[in-house]
Amino acid sequence: MNRNNNRVTFAVLAIGAGVYSLLQSLITPALPTVQHALHTSQSTVTWVMTAYLLSASIFTPILGRVGDLVGKKRTLVAALVALTVGCLVAALAPNITVLIMARVIQGIAGALFPLSFGIIRDEFPAAQVPTSISNLSAVIAAGGGLGMVLAGPIVGALDYRWLFWIPVIVVSLTTLIALRYVPESPTRAVGSVNWLAAVLLSGWLVALLLPVSQASKWGWGSPSVLGLLGLAVVLFALWGLAESRSAHPLIDLRVMRLPAVWTTNTAALLFGAGMYAVWAFLPGFVETPSALGYGFGASVTGAGLLMLPMLVAMFAAGILSGRLAGRFPAKAQLVTGAVLGALACAILASWHDQEWQVALAAGVFGLGIGLAFSSMSNIIVGSVPAAQTGAATGMNANIRTIGGSIGSAVMAFLVTSHLQPSGAPYASGYTHGFTLLTFFCGAAALAALLVPTRRAVARVVGLPATAGAVTAEREAARS
Repeated sequence: MNRNNNRVTFAVLAIGAGVYSLLQSLITPALPTVQHALHTSQSTVTWVMTAYLLSASIFTPILGRVGDLVGKKRTLVAALVALTVGCLVAALAPNITVLIMARVIQGIAGALFPLSFGIIRDEFPAAQVPTSISNLSAVIAAGGGLGMVLAGPIVGALDYRWLFWIPVIVVSLTTLIALRYVPESPTRAVGSVNWLAAVLLSGWLVALLLPVSQASKWGWGSPSVLGLLGLAVVLFALWGLAESRSAHPLIDLRVMRLPAVWTTNTAALLFGAGMYAVWAFLPGFVETPSALGYGFGASVTGAGLLMLPMLVAMFAAGILSGRLAGRFPAKAQLVTGAVLGALACAILASWHDQEWQVALAAGVFGLGIGLAFSSMSNIIVGSVPAAQTGAATGMNANIRTIGGSIGSAVMAFLVTSHLQPSGAPYASGYTHGFTLLTFFCGAAALAALLVPTRRAVARVVGLPATAGAVTAEREAARS
């Protein structure tokens, strides 16, 4: 592929994955507006986020594997079409039920992450792969932050439905460009989709994430939560048994057990717990009226502006990550990113009386996210066989999401367990929550220290340790 086509391909991948990431957070600040406009309850409107989470958790690893089997381009286009349709249905939704269904359709596009990483690995020159993955990771990370910044101005100037109309326009054009310019990757896995494993995987993910995301409403000790968590354990065991006995597993557990993969996934779980919880609760903290003893009474737009340092920092760190790879290896970047995340949460726990202090913490956390996102992706892509790229990166994204669900649920419990007479949380709830997130990110740094070096990975899985060898591997696959 020539350089110009590389640029077009990367632009398509970045726009698709960036819009999907944007939609993860874009709707969150507008949930009260949606609740009022569609005449629904607060407990019901939260399913707009829960449905998206559950759908993405199911489709991300499954379609990542499908892309490895039948072709990453055609699966990418299908995911882009699903995202377009989901946004169109959401923009036209006459009631909350249709909107929730639309969010389920949008969640299918979670597969854009592993598919994009796989296309980059298959198609780009080996020397460009780490930088391209870092750049794409920066776009994905920044998309999540950008949603919190843009939501207020878009809803204020237009209407909450434009949170979906704008992606409809952008993703429709991106899909047409993808059909024309993105090449079909030559690297294919052998076998077929293990549908029994797919059903079991879907089952244990839903049984795990649903009670975790709803525990603050249902109660951690409620029969629904305990029953679903028990079901998740059973289904997980059955899934592992089905995969281990399959000649063509959906998720190759041998790959998941590679030292570089399981250590990176452990770091992803723990860092995701801190990252998603900060995204979910920091805006609410700064929007709290200062008369309650904390917060700044910021508007949705004002809260977004306080998050702007995070957005800028995570994008800059992600872009620089690939360019520094030679002198600053992915393992060191992951450790540093997790340490910066822990530092930011520690600042929020103990030093949050002024807006500039929160903005500083947000900026530090953004640096951590930018480094961690790009390094995780590069470690996984560089540690697994080419035919397993989609499935492995899909599971990494999923594990990060699972961590985020756990972190957000625990944070919600700490923040809401003791309320003031007005119904607002006490400042101590946020302080205890941010302190716990400090430990989550610190534990992620310890897990990252266990990630083997690149040379050790090459010895364990038989991967080439040099760019020239990667190119030779790719040429052999094409011939």
